[in-house]
Amino acid sequence: MPTSKYHQAAKVEFAKAIDHLEFGYSKLQMGRANAGLVEDVKVESYGVQQPLKAVASVSCPDSRTIQIQPWDRSNLSSIEVAIQMSGLNLTPINDGICVRLNIPPLTEERRKDLTKVVHKLEEEARIAVRNARQIAHDGLKKLFSDKEISEDDFHGSSKKLQDDVDSVNREIESLSKAKDKDIMTV
Repeated sequence: MPTSKYHQAAKVEFAKAIDHLEFGYSKLQMGRANAGLVEDVKVESYGVQQPLKAVASVSCPDSRTIQIQPWDRSNLSSIEVAIQMSGLNLTPINDGICVRLNIPPLTEERRKDLTKVVHKLEEEARIAVRNARQIAHDGLKKLFSDKEISEDDFHGSSKKLQDDVDSVNREIESLSKAKDKDIMTV
């Protein structure tokens, strides 16, 4: 059926929106050590910008510490500078062997700021879903106007598309609520 390609394309875009949302949520500083917080920080190494995970081992020895051990100790200072410049508001501690980051506990004000970020990411995901729906719906309209599908097929396909959108929006909402709850739990 000619409408299936539009449904498939929309579903791919919906999945991308969910993945992007989950990735954004994983990067939030939650007061607990998380290697994902620093893995993608760009570090100047041998004259090339590389993600931190490409030049060092990143681990979390406890819930408040991130330990970064470079494979080449000459990269210690560039890792330290990259973390300071990353905007994470973390102070690196260089002991000559590795760089440690102490994650401070979240204050009530910081928790409220994080919930705003969560809702901003949620809205971005919803916008991406709406845009994908609009593209698919325009494709369905074109099929109908070119008389490649009947009016019943058009309406049925539009309803199926809207059902998919509603399902994705429920998933986005549940992810957002779970993240909100996670942030506000002391």
